[in-house]
Amino acid sequence: MAKEKTVYVCEKCGQESPKWVGKCPSCGAWNTFKEFRVRKESSASLAAGSYGGLSALPASGSVRVRPLAVGEIDSCAEPRLDMGDGELNRVLGGGLVPGSLVLLGGEPGIGKSTLVLQTVLRMPQRRVLYVSGEESARQIKLRADRLVSTQPAGGQDLLASSSCMIVCETLLEQIFLHIKNEQPGLVIIDSIQTIMTEAVDSSPGSITQVRECAAALLKFAKQSNIPVILIGHINKEGTLAGPKVLEHIVDAVLQFEGDQHYMYRILRSIKNRFGSTAELGIYEMRQTGLRPVSNPSELLLTEDHEGMSGVAISSAIEGIRPFLIETQALVSTAAYGTPQRSSTGFDLRRLNMLLAVLEKRVGFKLAQKDVFLNIAGGLRVNDPAIDLSVIAAVLSSNVDTGIESGVCMAGEVGLSGEIRPVNRIEQRIAEAEKLGFNRMIVPRSNLQGFDYKKMKIELVPVRKVEEALRALFG
Repeated sequence: MAKEKTVYVCEKCGQESPKWVGKCPSCGAWNTFKEFRVRKESSASLAAGSYGGLSALPASGSVRVRPLAVGEIDSCAEPRLDMGDGELNRVLGGGLVPGSLVLLGGEPGIGKSTLVLQTVLRMPQRRVLYVSGEESARQIKLRADRLVSTQPAGGQDLLASSSCMIVCETLLEQIFLHIKNEQPGLVIIDSIQTIMTEAVDSSPGSITQVRECAAALLKFAKQSNIPVILIGHINKEGTLAGPKVLEHIVDAVLQFEGDQHYMYRILRSIKNRFGSTAELGIYEMRQTGLRPVSNPSELLLTEDHEGMSGVAISSAIEGIRPFLIETQALVSTAAYGTPQRSSTGFDLRRLNMLLAVLEKRVGFKLAQKDVFLNIAGGLRVNDPAIDLSVIAAVLSSNVDTGIESGVCMAGEVGLSGEIRPVNRIEQRIAEAEKLGFNRMIVPRSNLQGFDYKKMKIELVPVRKVEEALRALFG
């Protein structure tokens, strides 16, 4: 017989306690424990002292699964479902694995629902159940009409032939009934924070509700071999809302990033049990939806900056994809007593380190000047190979001299002023050559054992920051 039990759960981290406490012993937050009533199955059928050693084990019985040796396990590759989107397939590791549970997170209004809806509309051969807990069916239909309104002839036929079923429901038990009746090949939950189950006496979106609903959906996906995609929100700290155990339950965690004031969106893989977490997808937000960007370098380098100071082109790598980005800097005399240091899309602490290297190792005095740095396009780049372009852009703005067109660079700057080697230099050089650059500054250590004589682009190997600046400005 089921018993009711009262527990106290921390809203921040999900730590449980039999009684209320003021400070959470796990995360240290104050006044975050809330009271919940849960039903617990009776343990009368369990053997007393089941952890008391081998003597407490049952004398007879059978196990459901027999342990297998490593050599006996079949190692065939997992089949993949083509999502009809090259960028999404790449981030997932080649497609969606049947029976997997995928969590797609992002800020409100970033385009999570748009990405999922336009993807399932391009899969007419697969029956999809779209469960919405936030929007009405009419709102979803209006978005679908907008996504296909500017398609070529046959766009409305695509919508008419789509086998995507829409249902607005927030109760988990009712969702499972809809799944049983419709027999879909793919289930979309938008969003997991709005779903609740009657087995837990708490409000939707709470720690306990999110955890229990996600665990039930995982069990359903594994038993039925039907993939489930969960859409989730992120909190003001930038992490996924809900308990941390939510990220441990799912098979893959995808995060949709971008600035709402820019057109670019980046899809990153934070966790993937069936693929690499180094993959990255880039989209362009348009009125008609999200357009996959196969070559982001051409979009990020559309402006002509010949003769303008403070602009340097760097060959960066995000995930495993190389692309060229534009680094912009502005150096001016400090209007107030304390100089300002501002950075957009680049780590501010690393910018301060590079400015210290410029002053100590190269001899340029920037202590009394304001320095502003921006990565064009609204991207945020963590690749250390753009250090050289940051220093070049800052110095170009300081002396008000433009960098010659057709020149790009890649290199990490150390504290002693040396140019350290970077990874995947062949891919960076090939990307610059493909886009028509005729000169590239690279670390000297990267060219050891590398045959670059067949390259059409001129490579300038440098060992220190002074050599790089001399090659740029003479």
